[in-house]
Parts: sequence; C-alpha cells; structure tokens
Amino acid sequence: MHGEGTTTSTPAPATVPYDSADEARWAGEADKRPGRTAFQRDRARVLHSAALRRLAGKTQVVTPGTRGPAWDPSPRTRLTHSLECAQVGRELGAALGCDPDLVETACLSHDLGHPPFGHNGEQALNEVAADCGGFEGNAQSLRLLTRIEPKRFAPAGHGGGTAPVSVGLNLTRAALDAATKYPWPLGGHPTDPASPKFGVYEDDRPVFDWVREGVPAGRTCFEAQVMDWSDDVAYSVHDLEDALHAGHVDPRVLHAEPERRDVYEVAIGRYVPADTDPEELAAALDRLLAQEWWPHGYDGSASSQAGLKDATSQLIGRFCVAAEHATRARWDPGHTGLRLTRYAAELVVPREARLECAVLKAVADRYVMQRAEQALIRAEQRVVVAELAEALARRAPEGLDPQFRALFETAPDARSRKRVIVDQIASLTDVSAGALHARLTDRPGAAPTGL
Repeated sequence: MHGEGTTTSTPAPATVPYDSADEARWAGEADKRPGRTAFQRDRARVLHSAALRRLAGKTQVVTPGTRGPAWDPSPRTRLTHSLECAQVGRELGAALGCDPDLVETACLSHDLGHPPFGHNGEQALNEVAADCGGFEGNAQSLRLLTRIEPKRFAPAGHGGGTAPVSVGLNLTRAALDAATKYPWPLGGHPTDPASPKFGVYEDDRPVFDWVREGVPAGRTCFEAQVMDWSDDVAYSVHDLEDALHAGHVDPRVLHAEPERRDVYEVAIGRYVPADTDPEELAAALDRLLAQEWWPHGYDGSASSQAGLKDATSQLIGRFCVAAEHATRARWDPGHTGLRLTRYAAELVVPREARLECAVLKAVADRYVMQRAEQALIRAEQRVVVAELAEALARRAPEGLDPQFRALFETAPDARSRKRVIVDQIASLTDVSAGALHARLTDRPGAAPTGL
C-alpha cells in the first residue's frame, strides 16, 4: 500500500466532507486562482516555505556528510524525513477518506519547529526558555505556521492590534488542526499534567483557540492521528535503514539474547508504556525476524541495498495496512468507503503493530543514539545552545536576523524579548547554530554536529 509496488485496498468516494469552517483562514483572503482547493493552497505554502527548506540542515539520526563502515549512507535529514512522512500520510489518509492534500500538509508541517541538534537541542532550548513559557517543538511549529514564517500579513485591527500583523502562512483551520499533535498548553495534557509535551505557547492562544473552536478539548482530529502514525512509521523504519547503511547496527545481534534485552529496556517507558511485558516485545521482534524479506545481514553491496529497500517498503506497508484495516473494521465495518475525517472517527492501530514499530525505534535508539561518542557530542551541543542564548541576550538585537531584530526591538517586555531570542535559535540549522555561536563567543570550531 504505502511502499513501492503496493496498492490501497479501499477506494475513496469522490465527495469531500469538509465545510467552510474547516477551510477558513485566521485572516481572510481571496483566492488568487480559481480551481485550486483550499488544502492544495495549504500544501503549496508549506512546500515553498523557508522553514521547510531549513530542515535540510537539521539532523534526523545519522549526521549528513558522515561515512559509515559499510557504505556512504547519504542519511536522512529532517527534510527528507518530512517528505517521506508526507508520502506515507498522504496515501494512508486518502485510503481512509481524508483529503490527501490536507494530510500531506500536516505531515510536511509536523517538524517545522524542530530546533538544531534534534531532541537534544529541544531540551536545551526548553531550559533556556524556562522563564518565558518553555520550548516544545510542536508548539514552535504552530507558532511558526501562524506567526513567524513570512507569507501573509493581516491588516491593522486583526486580533485587536493597531498595526499590520504577521499571520505566518495563514493556513486553513483544518490544516493547522491536523498539524497539531498535542492540542493543549503546557500542563494541559488530558491525562498527565506533568507531561512535557504541549502544542501551544500562552501568547499564541488566540489563534490556537480559533483553530480549536467547537472541537473536543484535548482530542486530536482524525487527520492529525494519521499524521502522527505516519511519522512513527516513517522514522521507525527509516532510522533503522540509515543505521544499517551507516554500519551502526549488525542485524545478526537481534537474534542474541543479551542484545535483545537491551532493546526491550530501551523501549519500555520510552516507546511503550512502562508496564509493558518484555515478552510482548520479544514476540513483536520475532514476528519481524520471521518475515522472508527481513534483512538478516547487510554488507553494503547493491543486492543488500536492494534487499534493505524492499524491507523498508514492506514494513511501511505492513504498519499502514494494519491501521487501515483496523480503523475500517471499527468505523466502517461494511467497508462501504465511508470517509473518515476530522472528529467523525479515531485512527485504530493494532497493539501488535505499535509494538513492532516500538521495537524498531528502540533498535535505532540503542545502536545509534546511545553510542558512546554521542554523549560527549550531546553535551557540547547543549553548551552551544546555552552559550548562544546568553550571547544573544547580552548583545541583542546584534546577532539577530533582520526579522527577529525587528521583533526584538518592538517586544513589549523582557519575557517577549526572550521569546524572540528563542525563536531565532530555533530557526537555525545545526551548522548555522554552530557558526553563530563561534562568531558571538569567539570560539572557532565550537560547532559540534551529530545526533
């Protein structure tokens, strides 16, 4: 279905059940060209955005430009991951009746707020932003889509202001909602108030409240659920593929009990609930190892590369078809082709598929992210983020890009000025963060990259 050479099993009807409220924009604007749908316009805006292009310079798992012992891996960046996530999500969403452009827009947007240095950079920026509301990549994505990315300005008076105000890409309500993984503010998780995951900063509440108008509190829309599962599928499968290409994982170790236990320990509490029985994970891994297409060895040869590519295609299809069939069985048992959209249904992912996906994540985590040399790199990256924030705070507006300089100079208070500095750092790539740090601190070479 979602890998090469596969097909969807449920054709979708032609009608599209989205209404004018779904297609509304935070700031009203006229169509430039008749014939394009609102969601086609959304997709085009994200594809042409500088924010999406910047993801090319942000590490996914394996550092671009490195060479593994098996083969030059040309590893994924955040950009290529987002493109692959979008392909998976577009097909899965279409098979379930979603507007494919809407789901693709959400998938392309889901990592736009990702800062330099991966989740390590996210944690470091959260510490920097502790006195201005914290930092979370998903909340930053919403901020970027609705405020930071230069595309549209609303006239004076919009939102109560007295001057024209940036409304970012000015996407539709449905697109912004579909791109929101965590539809609550800090501390607002519906079942775990201590969760660090949230989707909106307090000063972005007006547009967030507009997006969420009339929908169940704390609940993600169907398209966002499709995006979230597509993200899990894409990165679990492709991170493993990159790890094998780079020579960080020898697939034969997955048959050895000590290494298998290490994988389960990584998965439990991080990728599956803390009370998960390790035997369930063992069964999940065994199911994957038993597949005829599973790559039991990898030597970088053309035949190995082709075999691994087939395995990634098979895995993506396996996970997506499982979700499609389970969701249809729950919400459209007669398989009539009912369109499942917005808040009319919930995506159903079988437990077996979630456990298999979690095992793949844990393998990449154990053998790539937990390599001994990565601890030092992560520590250096946190220093870069912290020192960069200190240097910008001392010198600002010097050192800020023109866009952020203007925002800093017009910010009404210290909290708002701090948020501008955080926005500036979050917009940087791995390399540009290191370069700016070196320039502002007079420490050439202090630009660690890596995980």
